[in-house]
Amino acid sequence: MTKAFASQGDMAEKNISFTQVGRDLWAFTAEGDPNTGVIIGDDSVMIIDAQATPRMAEMVIEKIRTVTDKPISHVVLSHYHAVRVLGASAYGAGEIIMSDKARAMVVERGQEDWDSEFQRFPRLFQGYESIPGLTWPTTTFSDEMTVYLGQRKVVLKHLGRAHTAGDIVAWVPDDGVMFTGDIVEYHSACYCGDGHFEDWGVTLDAIKSYAPRAIAPGRGDALIGSEMVNAAIENTRDFVASTYAPAVQVAARGGTLKQTWDAVRAACDEKFGDYAIYEHCLPFNVARAFDEARGIDTPRIWTAERDLEMWADLQG
Repeated sequence: MTKAFASQGDMAEKNISFTQVGRDLWAFTAEGDPNTGVIIGDDSVMIIDAQATPRMAEMVIEKIRTVTDKPISHVVLSHYHAVRVLGASAYGAGEIIMSDKARAMVVERGQEDWDSEFQRFPRLFQGYESIPGLTWPTTTFSDEMTVYLGQRKVVLKHLGRAHTAGDIVAWVPDDGVMFTGDIVEYHSACYCGDGHFEDWGVTLDAIKSYAPRAIAPGRGDALIGSEMVNAAIENTRDFVASTYAPAVQVAARGGTLKQTWDAVRAACDEKFGDYAIYEHCLPFNVARAFDEARGIDTPRIWTAERDLEMWADLQG
């Protein structure tokens, strides 16, 4: 019998932190689970990434209400993944913002991603029955968009492909703080199943060029201070490169997915094996790395059925 995905057995509750990363800027984190950012403006609040269900989002709102009673006006979604977007309805925001590319991915693969992620990681979907349906943006943009929360300026930017083709960051220039979504992680494995390995490092360089003094990453603790920020950026770069390089070598000699799995494990287990969700991400990372190394530029759509087929192939 094929063993289950690592994440299917991960049902332990995580410790939640609500960390101030700048003036009226906060990061909701939970031991490697998806993070949510909070930007408090003069008259309202912007959320960066919504959690997977309205019930999970309520935990974020609870924390927000300990620091402000201002209404939540905007929800910004850094990319299209179900664990980031399906809780958006809980915030009651008038504006839901994505990149054009992220919205296109909801159209193309949003339901498939929801079904796939729900199967893979049931703990993140507590209260799934409260999800009203796919989350659709009210506003999209291609490269850059500026939002004013009163006088507070927030710049939303598509810096390049990385975790997905439609990733965006939120830059708060008055305090030098960036919310990166899953382009940057901290002591948490990068999920690369919909990623673009060859582009990711260039996008990290673009983030670095802003010289942020703090980052709220996609997963893991808030990054405060340039030393911690730069270490996390370089660690993310190393994780992505260390996953991709063995896949390139195996693909070049006409090898198999299983041989790629073995090669990536040999390169990454010792360095990253203790990272949050490492075992959960690994099979999807290997499959995507193998595809990209063979010239498949657009990530293939993950479905609940494809997940299981891929996993069975890796058990051989």
